[in-house]
Amino acid sequence: MDDRGVIHGRFQVLHNDHLSYLLAGKARCRHLVVGVTNPDPMLTRDDPADPNRSCPLANPLTYFERYTMVRWVLLGAGLDHGDFSVVPFPINLPALYRHYLPMDATFYLTIYDEWGKRKLEQFKAVGLKTEVLWTKDPDNKGLSAGEIRKRMALGEAWEHLVPAETGLLMKMWEIPGRLRRLYEMDNAGLCACD
Repeated sequence: MDDRGVIHGRFQVLHNDHLSYLLAGKARCRHLVVGVTNPDPMLTRDDPADPNRSCPLANPLTYFERYTMVRWVLLGAGLDHGDFSVVPFPINLPALYRHYLPMDATFYLTIYDEWGKRKLEQFKAVGLKTEVLWTKDPDNKGLSAGEIRKRMALGEAWEHLVPAETGLLMKMWEIPGRLRRLYEMDNAGLCACD
């Protein structure tokens, strides 16, 4: 078992498969550092491996909202406060990693597509110890946060796809309404995502 592990995600909305991923990382280390990627627009970059990751429609939640959501969900799953930390992770800016993350930790990731492969290459290029938790083809990935955001925006059922804590926060913060407005802007060409 590793002393410290780092796991990451945008968590733009944290769903049940994200929770399984987080718990798989925690099972491999004593202390899990959860890196929230795309923490703010100034630390977000486009990447040809997944060009939509940086658009506003794909990033409706703030860092603070995601920080809070990750904490609530992990505490709800039975972890103690001392079992994990949540930090910003500017994933597209490897030169900044050392300012946010323990560089001697094992970096856990999953691979579903070119973006996953790109991250693995990037982590190895800066000398990080990595462990791939699992690899799946895109058709067998499972839940999609983009699909859940779309369901929220359209008023379709989504609560069964997320942990209870996520559902409570999404309603408390009126995220379905925020998403509805973003989708309306996107349909009007005001919030362009390719």
